[in-house]
Formats: sequence, C-alpha cells, structure tokens
Amino acid sequence: MPTIVTHAAVPLCLGLGLGRKIIPTRLLFAGMVLSMLPDADVLSFKLGVAYANEFGHRGFTHSLLFAFFVPILCLLGTRWFRASILRVWSFLTVSLLSHSLLDSVTTGGMGVGWLWPWSDERFFAPWQVIKVAPFALSRYLTPSGFAVIYSELQWVWLPGFVFIGVLFLIRKIGMLR
Repeated sequence: MPTIVTHAAVPLCLGLGLGRKIIPTRLLFAGMVLSMLPDADVLSFKLGVAYANEFGHRGFTHSLLFAFFVPILCLLGTRWFRASILRVWSFLTVSLLSHSLLDSVTTGGMGVGWLWPWSDERFFAPWQVIKVAPFALSRYLTPSGFAVIYSELQWVWLPGFVFIGVLFLIRKIGMLR
C-alpha cells in the first residue's frame, strides 16, 4: 500500500485543481477521508483475521462494491457538502476508487479484492511502480522507507501537482466552470 497520506493525494489534487466552486471544502475533506477509509481494514489484524481473508487487508474495503456503495450513503449529507447529488457521489466515488487503484500498482502485498463478493481473487495492475509501504512507522526512517517516500513522490505527488496545474490552466481559460 502507499502511505496513508499519499492515498489522500488523488482527491486533494483533483479538488485543488478544480477549485472550491466545483469541489467545496467540505466535499474535498470528505473525499480525502474516504480515500484513506479502506485501510481501516488493518484493524482486522488485531481481531486475528488473516491478510488473505476477504475481510483482511485489501479485501472487501478495497472492492468496487464498497467504492460505489459508501458514497451512496454519503448522499444523505448532500446539503452539508453544498454540492449536487451527482457531484458528491462522483467525487467521493473517484476518491474511494483511487485507493484500491494506488494499492494495485504497488510492488508488494497480495493484490486488491476488487470483485468481492463475487470473487475472492486479488488483482494487481499490469505494472507495479510504487514501492509498498511498511506497516510500522519506525521503518520509514530506513533506506527502504526513504525509497517508499521517493517512489510516492515520483509516481503520485509529482503527477498530482502537474494535474493541479493543468486543471488550473483549463479553469483560467474558461473551459471549466
């Protein structure tokens, strides 16, 4: 998995690039929270659930069903988000889907359970470029921890900042309102 902070990069960059008129601050914050939500499944380790179990890490909380259903629940707060139902659902769905997509391009783990409950199979993207992050915070102060941070900067944050710039320019020339 990428670090938990890097999971928030996708909604953060998308929201900043589109601007507050399109993605209000409350919606941006919710997108960032939802982009990190699937990793709550690491709590299953404390309950004795095995990694490979469908309720283990990268299991059902990383599935397409989870990514489409949770934003539907969030629609109950559409007025709080100060955005249309379609905008709230779309942004939150992209935010949540980005989590399992990023996990699928890491160099480790057992893959992502995209098709739960229909299949227990785990999947990786055709290429794995982001170094898998360690679970222990202390391991980030090692050479392999620095390699993880560097790979996330290279493959997520740098493209994210370029994406912000492109969206900003598109807004400035009036193609996006």
